[in-house]
Amino acid sequence: MRLNFRRLAPVLTGICLAACSAQLTADGTAVDKVYHPYVEPLEWELEWRMIHENENPISGESRRQLHRVGFGRAVSEFVFAEFYLIGEQSAENDFELEAYEFEILWQMSEQGEYLLDYGLLFELEKEDGVDVWEYSTALLLEKEFGRYSATANIGLQYEWGDDIVDELESSLALQVRYRQSPRFEPALELYMGQDTLGIGPAFLGAERLGIMKALRWQLGVIFGLDSDTSDYTLRAVLEYEF
Repeated sequence: MRLNFRRLAPVLTGICLAACSAQLTADGTAVDKVYHPYVEPLEWELEWRMIHENENPISGESRRQLHRVGFGRAVSEFVFAEFYLIGEQSAENDFELEAYEFEILWQMSEQGEYLLDYGLLFELEKEDGVDVWEYSTALLLEKEFGRYSATANIGLQYEWGDDIVDELESSLALQVRYRQSPRFEPALELYMGQDTLGIGPAFLGAERLGIMKALRWQLGVIFGLDSDTSDYTLRAVLEYEF
């Protein structure tokens, strides 16, 4: 099923404007995986993601790690669903289960069908052991320029529950990558959020393991551009698709 882009454009524009103008009150890093608005039909996926923040590389203090382990599948030609377990470790606390998350990615245009390829991402997260919920929606945009690809994730997040003050935040992630080869794609990424303003290089690649099987990887380092952002944030992704 395809929606008429001209009819949908006002809705998408509204999401963009809301994301850019919403009051940013929530905490946490905006650095994460940059999503692309595409779904591979019949695909299953095992995924591991890691975010490592360090606010003082010299002393090694204020370290924080987030780990996501996910299992997902394409439930239709244009919809991909995934479930995550999220764990956290810091300099003060040992590793422990932090939250659960359910995610849906909806591809809304064929690649190259319009000026921009576009899709939507929906996420619902529940923190473990406390009454804290978070709902997120992101508009995913991508455009190819020869061997270059530019991707934008424009997001809105809302947190609520008995153990948190209701909060609204927005985020922006931009990625420009050079498609040198399927095994190696260098990229530059920019992240913006309430406590995040950072930029840095990333590297992506994929190794085909057979028919409908691939191992994809990502590795990046994001450097903080203001006092609220960690001095550097490492991010890594490993995906097994089958």
